[in-house]
Amino acid sequence: MLGLKLPTDPRWVNIVEKNIEEILTDHAFCEQKATSTAISLIVSFPEYTELVQEMVALVKEEISHFKLVHDIIIERGWTLGRDRRDDYVVELLKFFPKGGNRTTQLVHRLLYAALIEARSCERFRLLSEELKDQELAQFYKKLMVSEANHYTMFLGFARQYGDTDEVNAKWKDLLEYEAKIISNLGTSEAIHG
Repeated sequence: MLGLKLPTDPRWVNIVEKNIEEILTDHAFCEQKATSTAISLIVSFPEYTELVQEMVALVKEEISHFKLVHDIIIERGWTLGRDRRDDYVVELLKFFPKGGNRTTQLVHRLLYAALIEARSCERFRLLSEELKDQELAQFYKKLMVSEANHYTMFLGFARQYGDTDEVNAKWKDLLEYEAKIISNLGTSEAIHG
């Protein structure tokens, strides 16, 4: 369903299980960044009323997910660690050239967002199926559905606002590019690492 060209190696869960505190901190910051992305789309493209309405709802949802993760961190006696560089996103952002008209910029941002959500969904599925910690496995199963919905929403908006054939071609190329990025990751307790 997600169209990802390279699945995450299931052994990544073994890395995660050795440092649950670290994955939760990384996940919390991913939720904050998703919130920021939605706000940024509202600020940058206010004339797209339907998009703005959906992004307002997304801001509320993503910040509530941050709170859920933060609550788990607190319940386990930990504190939120510091944010760290997300090499996956840094590399992903190199795919599309800078510039272009507003529509092109919007489509590119929507495609990035769709892919990040798709990969998060895939990783959450793996965590829900493979984590020995049943509380967290159930937690990630619930969030997996949200990520899938976000992925389809962003991709749908890209196709709505851009030329469908061009968007589909860019999406296909972006998926191929992302597979190369992900082939070098999966070695750290990070949602995209």
